Amino acid sequence: MSVIQLAKNLVLHGRSKHIETRYHFLRDQVELKTVEVVYCPTEEQVADIFTKALKVETFLKLKGKLDMCCQV
Repeated sequence: MSVIQLAKNLVLHGRSKHIETRYHFLRDQVELKTVEVVYCPTEEQVADIFTKALKVETFLKLKGKLDMCCQV
């Protein structure tokens, strides 16, 4: 079950019962339309630049999305 499904569906699922109520903040914000949760393909995950070993091309593409000014 994806986070997007959990955030959009207000029913508490058997697989999500272990999540404490305080962690449902995102779900509440989605319901209030303060936040919109959308799918982001793996190749567009900017956080990967900090967590994975990437090919140079992928690194440069993601670095550009971060609007960083340092040179490689």
